[in-house]
Amino acid sequence: MKIGILGGTFNPIHFAHLRIAEEVRDRLALDRIIFIPAASPPHKPVAGELPFDARCEMVRLAIADNPAFTISTMEAERPGLSYSIDTIRALRGSNPDDELYFIIGSDSFLEIGSWHKFADIFASCSIVVVERPGHAIADLSDAVPVAVTGEFCYYPATGRLSHCSGNTVHYLGECLLDISSTRIRKLAAQGRSIRYLVPASVERHIHEQGLYANER
Repeated sequence: MKIGILGGTFNPIHFAHLRIAEEVRDRLALDRIIFIPAASPPHKPVAGELPFDARCEMVRLAIADNPAFTISTMEAERPGLSYSIDTIRALRGSNPDDELYFIIGSDSFLEIGSWHKFADIFASCSIVVVERPGHAIADLSDAVPVAVTGEFCYYPATGRLSHCSGNTVHYLGECLLDISSTRIRKLAAQGRSIRYLVPASVERHIHEQGLYANER
């Protein structure tokens, strides 16, 4: 199987997350996308300290109607910070015969050189870089951390990088839904509409549970 991995705090999950997942699934003919909420993200705290279970419930509601989407709570099942390489290795261990595709926004990819054991990520799975508004990457080879540039070959015609492990870095543009979880939280806190920013089921859940009511 070809499996996509989409991590994030999902605080809350919104239509840009869902469209990115569907775009990657469609463009690369993936069989499944696994949404993996971060339990203890190393780069930033969870805004408002919304509990892990609350964020997971919103993901479940959002993906319920898509049989190709599923959720994993694996990052809450191990101690310590939620490093991406540990998640990838765990999935590799449980899915040894599958092709794994780690999905990352272009804004995050430009900072991947600061990630824990980032070189091992390139060696462990293929990567799908999805363009985010304001963070276009004209040349993938220029965005790769200098420490690992010698491990890649670049094919401009396809916009792909080939790693010496056999894994590939893909770049997907044209998926530019500029939706912000931060803005959604602020709107919810102000009692304003978040319709068409999140699925209706997530919108109802946020209102019924009073999530983000104390957001500042």
